[in-house]
Amino acid sequence: MQRYYQSEIETASREQLLAWQNERLVKQVRHVWDKVPYYRKKMEEKGVSPEDIRGVEDLHKLPFLSKDDLRDAYPYGLLAAPLRDCVRIQSTSGTTGRRVVAFYTQHDVDLWEECCARAIVAAGGTEEDVCHVCYGYGLFTGGPGLNGGSHKVGCLTLPMSSGNTDRQLQFMVDLSSTILCCTPSYAAYLAESIHERGLRDKIKLKAGIFGAEAWSEEMRRDIERSLGIKAYDIYGLTETSGPGVAFECCEQAGMHINEDHFIAEIIDPDTGEVLPEGSKGELVFTSITKEAFPLLRYRTRDICVLSRKPCSCGRTHVKMSKPMGRSDDMLIVKGVNVFPSQIETVLLEQGYQANYQIVVDRVNSSDTLEVMVEMTAENFSDSLGRITEMEKGLVSALKAMLGIYARVRLVAPKTITRSEGKAVRVIDKRKI
Repeated sequence: MQRYYQSEIETASREQLLAWQNERLVKQVRHVWDKVPYYRKKMEEKGVSPEDIRGVEDLHKLPFLSKDDLRDAYPYGLLAAPLRDCVRIQSTSGTTGRRVVAFYTQHDVDLWEECCARAIVAAGGTEEDVCHVCYGYGLFTGGPGLNGGSHKVGCLTLPMSSGNTDRQLQFMVDLSSTILCCTPSYAAYLAESIHERGLRDKIKLKAGIFGAEAWSEEMRRDIERSLGIKAYDIYGLTETSGPGVAFECCEQAGMHINEDHFIAEIIDPDTGEVLPEGSKGELVFTSITKEAFPLLRYRTRDICVLSRKPCSCGRTHVKMSKPMGRSDDMLIVKGVNVFPSQIETVLLEQGYQANYQIVVDRVNSSDTLEVMVEMTAENFSDSLGRITEMEKGLVSALKAMLGIYARVRLVAPKTITRSEGKAVRVIDKRKI
Protein backbone atom coordinates (compact mmCIF):
# COMPACT_ATOMS: atom_id res chain seq x y z
CA MET A 1 0.00 0.00 0.00
CA GLN A 2 1.21 3.50 -0.84
CA ARG A 3 2.25 5.21 2.42
CA TYR A 4 3.14 8.68 1.18
CA TYR A 5 2.05 10.91 -1.66
CA GLN A 6 5.45 12.67 -1.83
CA SER A 7 7.78 10.52 0.24
CA GLU A 8 10.93 12.57 -0.35
CA ILE A 9 9.19 15.62 1.14
CA GLU A 10 7.06 13.99 3.82
CA THR A 11 10.03 12.07 5.25
CA ALA A 12 12.69 14.72 4.67
CA SER A 13 15.27 15.31 7.38
CA ARG A 14 14.84 18.18 9.82
CA GLU A 15 17.89 19.80 8.24
CA GLN A 16 16.32 19.64 4.78
CA LEU A 17 12.98 20.99 6.00
CA LEU A 18 14.70 23.88 7.75
CA ALA A 19 16.75 24.64 4.63
CA TRP A 20 13.57 24.80 2.53
CA GLN A 21 11.87 27.01 5.10
CA ASN A 22 14.80 29.41 5.36
CA GLU A 23 15.10 29.82 1.61
CA ARG A 24 11.36 30.19 1.00
CA LEU A 25 10.75 32.55 3.92
CA VAL A 26 13.43 34.97 2.75
CA LYS A 27 11.99 34.92 -0.76
CA GLN A 28 8.42 35.35 0.49
CA VAL A 29 9.24 38.33 2.71
CA ARG A 30 10.89 40.08 -0.23
CA HIS A 31 7.87 39.19 -2.40
CA VAL A 32 5.28 40.77 -0.10
CA TRP A 33 7.50 43.79 0.60
CA ASP A 34 7.77 44.48 -3.13
CA LYS A 35 4.17 43.62 -4.11
CA VAL A 36 1.91 44.47 -1.16
CA PRO A 37 1.94 48.05 0.20
CA TYR A 38 -0.22 46.93 3.15
CA TYR A 39 2.53 44.52 4.27
CA ARG A 40 5.31 46.99 3.62
CA LYS A 41 3.56 49.56 5.84
CA LYS A 42 3.12 47.06 8.69
CA MET A 43 6.76 46.03 8.46
CA GLU A 44 7.95 49.64 8.39
CA GLU A 45 5.84 50.41 11.45
CA LYS A 46 7.67 47.62 13.28
CA GLY A 47 11.04 48.79 11.97
CA VAL A 48 11.81 45.66 9.98
CA SER A 49 12.90 45.27 6.35
CA PRO A 50 13.55 42.22 4.12
CA GLU A 51 17.26 42.47 4.88
CA ASP A 52 16.51 41.70 8.54
CA ILE A 53 15.02 38.30 7.69
CA ARG A 54 17.72 35.74 6.95
CA GLY A 55 15.81 32.63 7.98
CA VAL A 56 13.32 31.10 10.39
CA GLU A 57 15.30 32.35 13.39
CA ASP A 58 14.28 35.90 12.39
CA LEU A 59 10.58 35.11 11.92
CA HIS A 60 9.69 36.65 15.30
CA LYS A 61 10.76 40.07 13.99
CA LEU A 62 7.85 40.23 11.55
CA PRO A 63 4.50 41.76 12.53
CA PHE A 64 1.47 39.55 13.10
CA LEU A 65 -1.45 39.50 10.72
CA SER A 66 -5.01 39.04 12.02
CA LYS A 67 -8.48 38.58 10.62
CA ASP A 68 -8.99 42.31 11.24
CA ASP A 69 -6.21 42.98 8.74
CA LEU A 70 -7.93 40.74 6.19
CA ARG A 71 -11.17 42.62 6.73
CA ASP A 72 -9.49 46.04 6.50
CA ALA A 73 -7.62 45.07 3.32
CA TYR A 74 -10.71 43.54 1.61
CA PRO A 75 -10.88 42.77 -1.25
CA TYR A 76 -7.53 43.35 -2.99
CA GLY A 77 -5.32 44.93 -0.30
CA LEU A 78 -3.30 41.78 0.41
CA LEU A 79 -3.12 40.48 -3.15
CA ALA A 80 0.52 39.73 -3.99
CA ALA A 81 0.15 38.63 -7.63
CA PRO A 82 -1.29 40.35 -10.72
CA LEU A 83 -5.02 39.70 -10.97
CA ARG A 84 -4.49 38.25 -14.45
CA ASP A 85 -2.42 35.46 -12.85
CA CYS A 86 -5.17 34.52 -10.38
CA VAL A 87 -7.52 31.71 -11.35
CA ARG A 88 -9.76 31.33 -8.30
CA ILE A 89 -11.02 32.76 -5.05
CA GLN A 90 -12.30 30.96 -1.97
CA SER A 91 -14.07 32.76 0.82
CA THR A 92 -15.34 32.59 4.38
CA SER A 93 -17.41 34.98 6.43
CA GLY A 94 -15.77 37.71 8.48
CA THR A 95 -16.67 39.15 11.87
CA THR A 96 -19.01 41.86 10.58
CA GLY A 97 -20.31 40.29 7.41
CA ARG A 98 -17.43 41.53 5.28
CA ARG A 99 -16.05 38.32 3.84
CA VAL A 100 -12.50 37.08 3.86
CA VAL A 101 -11.46 36.47 0.25
CA ALA A 102 -8.38 34.38 -0.55
CA PHE A 103 -6.84 34.39 -4.05
CA TYR A 104 -5.07 31.53 -5.85
CA THR A 105 -2.81 31.28 -8.85
CA GLN A 106 -2.80 27.94 -10.66
CA HIS A 107 0.45 27.17 -8.83
CA ASP A 108 -1.30 27.84 -5.50
CA VAL A 109 -4.17 25.52 -6.45
CA ASP A 110 -1.73 22.77 -7.44
CA LEU A 111 0.19 22.99 -4.15
CA TRP A 112 -3.03 23.04 -2.13
CA GLU A 113 -4.32 19.95 -3.90
CA GLU A 114 -0.99 18.21 -3.27
CA CYS A 115 -1.38 18.91 0.46
CA CYS A 116 -4.87 17.37 0.36
CA ALA A 117 -3.51 14.42 -1.61
CA ARG A 118 -1.00 13.80 1.19
CA ALA A 119 -3.91 13.66 3.65
CA ILE A 120 -5.84 11.17 1.50
CA VAL A 121 -2.82 8.88 1.11
CA ALA A 122 -2.14 9.12 4.86
CA ALA A 123 -5.68 7.82 5.38
CA GLY A 124 -4.89 4.84 3.14
CA GLY A 125 -6.09 6.27 -0.16
CA THR A 126 -4.77 5.03 -3.52
CA GLU A 127 -5.84 5.17 -7.16
CA GLU A 128 -7.98 2.10 -6.43
CA ASP A 129 -10.27 4.06 -4.07
CA VAL A 130 -13.59 5.83 -4.52
CA CYS A 131 -13.43 9.15 -2.68
CA HIS A 132 -16.86 10.42 -1.61
CA VAL A 133 -16.60 14.19 -0.99
CA CYS A 134 -19.58 15.71 0.78
CA TYR A 135 -17.98 18.83 2.14
CA GLY A 136 -19.67 21.91 0.68
CA TYR A 137 -18.43 23.13 -2.70
CA GLY A 138 -18.50 26.71 -4.01
CA LEU A 139 -16.77 29.39 -1.94
CA PHE A 140 -16.18 27.01 0.99
CA THR A 141 -12.75 25.37 0.73
CA GLY A 142 -13.71 21.89 1.95
CA GLY A 143 -15.20 20.46 -1.23
CA PRO A 144 -12.76 21.96 -3.76
CA GLY A 145 -9.70 21.05 -1.66
CA LEU A 146 -10.47 17.37 -1.09
CA ASN A 147 -11.87 17.09 -4.63
CA GLY A 148 -8.56 18.27 -6.08
CA GLY A 149 -6.55 16.12 -3.71
CA SER A 150 -8.55 13.07 -4.70
CA HIS A 151 -7.82 13.78 -8.37
CA LYS A 152 -4.09 14.05 -7.62
CA VAL A 153 -4.11 10.65 -5.92
CA GLY A 154 -6.06 9.16 -8.81
CA CYS A 155 -9.16 8.13 -6.88
CA LEU A 156 -12.54 7.97 -8.55
CA THR A 157 -13.95 11.19 -7.12
CA LEU A 158 -17.62 11.65 -6.24
CA PRO A 159 -18.22 15.44 -5.92
CA MET A 160 -21.39 15.00 -3.85
CA SER A 161 -21.32 18.27 -1.87
CA SER A 162 -23.45 18.39 1.28
CA GLY A 163 -27.09 17.45 1.88
CA ASN A 164 -29.53 15.17 0.04
CA THR A 165 -28.82 12.17 2.23
CA ASP A 166 -30.82 9.73 0.08
CA ARG A 167 -28.63 10.52 -2.90
CA GLN A 168 -25.48 10.32 -0.76
CA LEU A 169 -26.38 6.81 0.37
CA GLN A 170 -27.47 5.67 -3.09
CA PHE A 171 -24.11 6.63 -4.60
CA MET A 172 -22.23 5.32 -1.58
CA VAL A 173 -23.80 1.90 -2.12
CA ASP A 174 -23.97 1.81 -5.91
CA LEU A 175 -20.43 3.12 -6.51
CA SER A 176 -18.83 1.42 -3.49
CA SER A 177 -17.36 4.55 -1.85
CA THR A 178 -14.30 3.71 0.25
CA ILE A 179 -13.17 7.09 1.62
CA LEU A 180 -15.65 9.59 3.08
CA CYS A 181 -14.76 13.29 3.32
CA CYS A 182 -17.13 15.55 5.30
CA THR A 183 -17.68 17.21 8.66
CA PRO A 184 -17.70 14.80 11.61
CA SER A 185 -21.27 15.75 12.53
CA TYR A 186 -22.46 14.88 9.02
CA ALA A 187 -20.53 11.60 9.15
CA ALA A 188 -22.36 10.75 12.36
CA TYR A 189 -25.67 11.63 10.72
CA LEU A 190 -24.87 9.47 7.70
CA ALA A 191 -24.00 6.61 10.04
CA GLU A 192 -27.39 6.90 11.72
CA SER A 193 -29.14 7.01 8.34
CA ILE A 194 -27.22 3.94 7.14
CA HIS A 195 -28.31 1.94 10.17
CA GLU A 196 -31.92 3.16 9.95
CA ARG A 197 -32.11 1.98 6.33
CA GLY A 198 -30.40 -1.34 7.02
CA LEU A 199 -27.54 -0.55 4.64
CA ARG A 200 -24.59 -1.33 6.93
CA ASP A 201 -23.62 -4.52 5.06
CA LYS A 202 -23.73 -2.72 1.72
CA ILE A 203 -21.33 0.06 2.72
CA LYS A 204 -17.67 -0.43 1.68
CA LEU A 205 -16.13 2.56 3.50
CA LYS A 206 -12.70 2.01 5.04
CA ALA A 207 -11.67 5.54 6.06
CA GLY A 208 -13.03 9.00 6.71
CA ILE A 209 -11.32 12.41 6.55
CA PHE A 210 -13.24 14.76 8.80
CA GLY A 211 -12.68 18.43 9.64
CA ALA A 212 -14.10 21.98 9.53
CA GLU A 213 -15.55 21.69 13.06
CA ALA A 214 -14.49 20.60 16.52
CA TRP A 215 -15.03 16.96 17.50
CA SER A 216 -14.09 14.86 20.47
CA GLU A 217 -12.24 11.56 20.72
CA GLU A 218 -15.51 10.01 21.90
CA MET A 219 -17.22 11.18 18.72
CA ARG A 220 -14.34 9.74 16.67
CA ARG A 221 -14.73 6.31 18.28
CA ASP A 222 -18.52 6.39 17.80
CA ILE A 223 -18.12 7.16 14.09
CA GLU A 224 -15.43 4.51 13.66
CA ARG A 225 -17.56 1.90 15.39
CA SER A 226 -20.80 2.74 13.57
CA LEU A 227 -19.23 2.93 10.08
CA GLY A 228 -16.49 0.34 10.53
CA ILE A 229 -13.77 2.79 9.45
CA LYS A 230 -10.73 4.69 10.69
CA ALA A 231 -11.55 8.38 11.14
CA TYR A 232 -8.80 10.91 10.41
CA ASP A 233 -8.67 14.58 11.37
CA ILE A 234 -7.73 17.29 8.88
CA TYR A 235 -7.02 20.98 9.54
CA GLY A 236 -7.00 24.09 7.44
CA LEU A 237 -8.08 27.69 7.10
CA THR A 238 -9.45 29.50 4.08
CA GLU A 239 -6.93 32.24 4.84
CA THR A 240 -3.96 29.89 4.39
CA SER A 241 -5.44 27.80 1.52
CA GLY A 242 -8.04 25.46 3.02
CA PRO A 243 -7.99 21.86 4.32
CA GLY A 244 -4.63 20.14 4.06
CA VAL A 245 -2.53 22.55 6.10
CA ALA A 246 -2.24 19.62 8.51
CA PHE A 247 -3.57 16.07 8.59
CA GLU A 248 -3.55 12.90 10.68
CA CYS A 249 -1.65 9.74 9.84
CA CYS A 250 -2.20 6.15 10.97
CA GLU A 251 -0.98 7.02 14.47
CA GLN A 252 -4.06 9.28 14.96
CA ALA A 253 -2.22 11.32 17.58
CA GLY A 254 -1.94 14.82 16.19
CA MET A 255 -1.83 16.26 12.68
CA HIS A 256 1.34 16.63 10.60
CA ILE A 257 1.75 20.22 9.38
CA ASN A 258 2.99 20.49 5.79
CA GLU A 259 6.15 22.31 6.83
CA ASP A 260 7.48 22.72 3.31
CA HIS A 261 4.57 25.16 2.78
CA PHE A 262 3.77 26.51 6.26
CA ILE A 263 5.90 27.56 9.22
CA ALA A 264 4.05 27.07 12.51
CA GLU A 265 4.63 28.95 15.77
CA ILE A 266 2.95 28.84 19.18
CA ILE A 267 2.60 32.20 20.90
CA ASP A 268 1.19 33.55 24.12
CA PRO A 269 -2.17 34.96 22.92
CA ASP A 270 -1.92 37.89 25.35
CA THR A 271 1.68 39.00 24.86
CA GLY A 272 2.54 37.65 21.40
CA GLU A 273 5.70 36.04 22.82
CA VAL A 274 6.86 32.91 20.98
CA LEU A 275 6.60 29.95 23.35
CA PRO A 276 8.97 26.95 23.50
CA GLU A 277 8.04 23.66 21.87
CA GLY A 278 5.49 21.68 23.86
CA SER A 279 3.81 24.79 25.26
CA LYS A 280 0.07 25.34 24.91
CA GLY A 281 -0.75 28.55 23.11
CA GLU A 282 -2.12 30.21 19.99
CA LEU A 283 -1.18 28.73 16.63
CA VAL A 284 0.40 31.11 14.09
CA PHE A 285 1.08 30.24 10.44
CA THR A 286 3.34 31.72 7.81
CA SER A 287 2.72 30.72 4.18
CA ILE A 288 6.04 30.33 2.38
CA THR A 289 4.97 29.02 -1.04
CA LYS A 290 1.72 30.82 -1.83
CA GLU A 291 1.95 33.34 -4.66
CA ALA A 292 -1.36 35.23 -4.70
CA PHE A 293 -2.32 35.47 -1.03
CA PRO A 294 0.66 34.71 1.23
CA LEU A 295 0.03 35.43 4.91
CA LEU A 296 2.98 36.06 7.20
CA ARG A 297 2.54 35.24 10.91
CA TYR A 298 -1.23 34.88 10.65
CA ARG A 299 -2.91 34.45 14.03
CA THR A 300 -5.35 31.56 13.75
CA ARG A 301 -6.78 32.07 17.27
CA ASP A 302 -6.72 28.28 17.67
CA ILE A 303 -5.14 27.05 20.90
CA CYS A 304 -2.98 23.93 20.56
CA VAL A 305 0.42 22.32 21.16
CA LEU A 306 3.20 21.45 18.67
CA SER A 307 5.31 18.30 18.99
CA ARG A 308 8.38 17.02 17.15
CA LYS A 309 8.28 13.62 18.80
CA PRO A 310 9.18 10.98 16.14
CA CYS A 311 6.09 9.46 14.53
CA SER A 312 5.67 5.77 13.79
CA CYS A 313 4.35 6.60 10.30
CA GLY A 314 7.79 7.87 9.26
CA ARG A 315 6.71 11.44 8.51
CA THR A 316 9.08 14.02 9.91
CA HIS A 317 6.86 17.12 9.77
CA VAL A 318 5.90 18.66 13.11
CA LYS A 319 2.54 17.68 14.60
CA MET A 320 -0.15 19.95 15.98
CA SER A 321 -2.65 18.73 18.52
CA LYS A 322 -6.37 18.92 17.91
CA PRO A 323 -7.33 22.57 18.71
CA MET A 324 -8.20 22.87 22.39
CA GLY A 325 -10.24 26.06 22.12
CA ARG A 326 -9.88 29.57 20.81
CA SER A 327 -8.39 32.83 21.98
CA ASP A 328 -11.33 34.78 20.52
CA ASP A 329 -15.10 34.36 20.64
CA MET A 330 -15.56 32.60 17.30
CA LEU A 331 -17.78 29.52 17.17
CA ILE A 332 -17.71 26.84 14.51
CA VAL A 333 -21.25 25.65 13.83
CA LYS A 334 -21.89 23.12 11.06
CA GLY A 335 -18.43 23.94 9.72
CA VAL A 336 -19.23 27.68 9.48
CA ASN A 337 -17.44 30.45 11.38
CA VAL A 338 -19.93 32.29 13.57
CA PHE A 339 -19.03 35.38 15.58
CA PRO A 340 -21.37 36.85 18.22
CA SER A 341 -20.53 40.25 16.71
CA GLN A 342 -22.19 39.16 13.45
CA ILE A 343 -25.39 38.33 15.31
CA GLU A 344 -25.17 41.61 17.21
CA THR A 345 -24.84 43.52 13.95
CA VAL A 346 -28.04 41.94 12.61
CA LEU A 347 -29.98 42.66 15.79
CA LEU A 348 -28.98 46.31 15.84
CA GLU A 349 -29.79 46.71 12.14
CA GLN A 350 -33.23 45.20 12.78
CA GLY A 351 -34.02 47.63 15.61
CA TYR A 352 -33.24 45.41 18.61
CA GLN A 353 -30.81 46.09 21.42
CA ALA A 354 -27.70 44.00 22.05
CA ASN A 355 -29.38 41.89 24.72
CA TYR A 356 -29.16 38.34 23.43
CA GLN A 357 -27.81 34.89 24.18
CA ILE A 358 -26.53 32.24 21.76
CA VAL A 359 -27.13 28.58 22.58
CA VAL A 360 -25.20 25.98 20.57
CA ASP A 361 -25.97 22.30 20.99
CA ARG A 362 -25.51 19.04 19.14
CA VAL A 363 -28.72 17.08 18.58
CA ASN A 364 -28.66 13.73 16.77
CA SER A 365 -25.02 14.41 15.85
CA SER A 366 -25.89 17.72 14.15
CA ASP A 367 -25.10 21.21 15.43
CA THR A 368 -28.00 23.47 16.37
CA LEU A 369 -27.89 27.24 16.80
CA GLU A 370 -30.50 29.18 18.76
CA VAL A 371 -30.51 32.91 19.45
CA MET A 372 -32.60 34.27 22.30
CA VAL A 373 -33.30 37.96 21.76
CA GLU A 374 -34.90 40.44 24.11
CA MET A 375 -37.62 42.58 22.62
CA THR A 376 -37.36 46.27 23.36
CA ALA A 377 -40.12 48.26 25.02
CA GLU A 378 -40.87 49.74 21.59
CA ASN A 379 -41.25 46.46 19.68
CA PHE A 380 -42.62 44.36 22.54
CA SER A 381 -45.78 42.45 21.70
CA ASP A 382 -47.85 39.82 23.46
CA SER A 383 -49.44 38.76 20.17
CA LEU A 384 -48.21 35.30 19.22
CA GLY A 385 -48.78 36.04 15.53
CA ARG A 386 -46.78 39.27 15.71
CA ILE A 387 -43.91 37.60 17.61
CA THR A 388 -43.78 34.75 15.07
CA GLU A 389 -43.60 37.28 12.25
CA MET A 390 -40.75 39.17 13.97
CA GLU A 391 -38.89 35.91 14.61
CA LYS A 392 -39.16 34.94 10.94
CA GLY A 393 -37.68 38.31 9.94
CA LEU A 394 -34.69 37.76 12.22
CA VAL A 395 -34.22 34.18 10.99
CA SER A 396 -33.98 35.48 7.41
CA ALA A 397 -31.57 38.29 8.33
CA LEU A 398 -29.32 35.92 10.31
CA LYS A 399 -29.33 33.38 7.48
CA ALA A 400 -28.19 36.12 5.09
CA MET A 401 -25.36 37.13 7.45
CA LEU A 402 -24.19 33.70 8.69
CA GLY A 403 -25.07 31.43 5.80
CA ILE A 404 -26.72 28.88 8.12
CA TYR A 405 -30.09 28.57 9.84
CA ALA A 406 -30.43 29.85 13.39
CA ARG A 407 -33.59 29.39 15.39
CA VAL A 408 -34.73 32.68 16.95
CA ARG A 409 -36.71 32.98 20.16
CA LEU A 410 -37.95 36.44 21.15
CA VAL A 411 -38.34 36.97 24.87
CA ALA A 412 -39.77 39.78 26.97
CA PRO A 413 -37.57 42.77 27.94
CA LYS A 414 -35.13 42.23 30.82
CA THR A 415 -35.56 38.44 30.92
CA ILE A 416 -32.02 37.47 29.86
CA THR A 417 -29.83 37.25 32.95
CA ARG A 418 -27.48 40.20 33.36
CA SER A 419 -23.93 39.76 34.56
CA GLU A 420 -21.92 42.21 36.62
CA GLY A 421 -18.87 41.24 34.64
CA LYS A 422 -18.56 40.22 31.00
CA ALA A 423 -21.92 39.31 29.51
CA VAL A 424 -22.41 35.58 28.99
CA ARG A 425 -23.28 35.69 25.31
CA VAL A 426 -22.60 32.08 24.37
CA ILE A 427 -23.72 28.81 25.93
CA ASP A 428 -22.10 25.89 24.12
CA LYS A 429 -23.66 22.62 25.24
CA ARG A 430 -21.71 20.44 22.80
CA LYS A 431 -19.35 17.94 24.43
CA ILE A 432 -16.33 18.65 22.21
